[in-house]
Amino acid sequence: MKINKVTVIINKPISEVFNFATDPANTPKWVESIVVEQVNEWPIKLGTAYKNQNRSGEWSEYRVTQFDQDRLFVLMKLNGNYSVEYTFSELGDNKTKLVYRELVETGELAEPFTQKELDKLKVAIET
Repeated sequence: MKINKVTVIINKPISEVFNFATDPANTPKWVESIVVEQVNEWPIKLGTAYKNQNRSGEWSEYRVTQFDQDRLFVLMKLNGNYSVEYTFSELGDNKTKLVYRELVETGELAEPFTQKELDKLKVAIET
């Protein structure tokens, strides 16, 4: 199993950070490799299907396997062994800690996130 974990502190309330990070319209604002992301229902919940397209035109599909509003959001890639987990912690009225954790059961992480992506998310939410 390979795991990648990146953390960022965002100067916004936890609900605002959670809602921004889980809204598929916002994904291209902070994930450079994604040009569009869609869901099959809104608001999202356990079982929601996510679909995104990368810059090469390839589509990937995910399913929400864990969901706890303002606390936890987990996506599992369909037809693969990749998952990503967002864990949110309130650090005060206007400060949120986000831990982004991605893992593969077998093999290597193809394009692991770096601090750069989460810093870009921080800027997108705070401005």
